[in-house]
Amino acid sequence: MNPPDGGAADELPGIAPRLRDLRRSRGLTLETAAQRAGLSPAHLSRLETGRRQPSLPMLLGLARIYGTTVSELLGETPPERDAIIRGGTFEGAEADGWMYRQAGGSGRAMQALRVRVPHGAQGDLVRVHPGEEWLYVLAGHLRVWLGDTVHDLAPGDSAHFDSLTPHRITAVDRDGAELLFVHTLMQSPAAELCLGSGIHRR
Repeated sequence: MNPPDGGAADELPGIAPRLRDLRRSRGLTLETAAQRAGLSPAHLSRLETGRRQPSLPMLLGLARIYGTTVSELLGETPPERDAIIRGGTFEGAEADGWMYRQAGGSGRAMQALRVRVPHGAQGDLVRVHPGEEWLYVLAGHLRVWLGDTVHDLAPGDSAHFDSLTPHRITAVDRDGAELLFVHTLMQSPAAELCLGSGIHRR
């Protein structure tokens, strides 16, 4: 749950100045970055001053805009640029109830995450943005809205869709769901920043 406007986002320490510095390093005004992320300038300002905690979908959108990854937004040490990412216990970071663990290397045009979606978390958040998304259900049951169509996915099921299709997901089971999630960043972080936009609507 987001803290009140006057509260600090203690769950993600250090992310507020990092978001501000990234935006400035890309030469984007607060208004321009907010428009591309589908946020109001006031909301983005609160994220940059630590008065609001960003959700994982917001972090994904900002990562696309700034040409980076969620892990780097959170200040995590990126893994070596290698083709092999070793498994292990799920000790991921948390963003507004969603847990995630990096499942791919840094500096790529795609980002792979292992995600835990708790029951009911952000089930009303509709996302629309350039790119593609692929997800594979590892455990639990997931409900996926693609436009006006609803799909119920069980373990072993997957979805691959154009991210310009309005979409949202929610975990059906009380214990939540776990999935592999891959999305395009539109360009490698080392490449020139793309001028595409993202829209996040509640």
